[in-house]
Amino acid sequence: MKARNYREVKGMPYTRHEYIHGAPQPKITKFTFGKPSENYTYQVSLVSEERVQIRHNALEAARIAANRYLQKMLGERFFMRVLIFPHVVLRENKMIFGAHADRLQEGMRRAFGKPIGRAARVEPNQEIIIVQVDESGLEAAKEALRRASAKLPTPCRIIVEKISPQMTQVQSKS
Repeated sequence: MKARNYREVKGMPYTRHEYIHGAPQPKITKFTFGKPSENYTYQVSLVSEERVQIRHNALEAARIAANRYLQKMLGERFFMRVLIFPHVVLRENKMIFGAHADRLQEGMRRAFGKPIGRAARVEPNQEIIIVQVDESGLEAAKEALRRASAKLPTPCRIIVEKISPQMTQVQSKS
């Protein structure tokens, strides 16, 4: 199946892991990068424009693209955090095509499906990734998030905010 089949948000989220056997682990495992302890002056956010489900492998690809570019351009002078987690388990009723396939499957009878992956549900104007940098790293952060947005199945926009020093200290403690 193609990933675009899971982009649309429909139905109740399938998240009760105590009842789901064989649900795959999410590919994204690390959510924070860089140095959270430093005082940064700007926060650059990648914000979704539509209601969509983002699969765990797309989220991991976006994370890798942004982190690789930031490390190449800024070294360790940044802090990046992925804010969404893939909770929803995706299911697929696999169908067989070809000769004698009708004997091997049930069609729509008992078509609940088997777990095949995970996704995160994202609302409009929800932050997906944030990057905190100094003024010297502002352009690199924008380019990193632009590269990350190319990996995601939704149109995104990049928002730049100037942050106060007290806000940075509060975030690093939590």
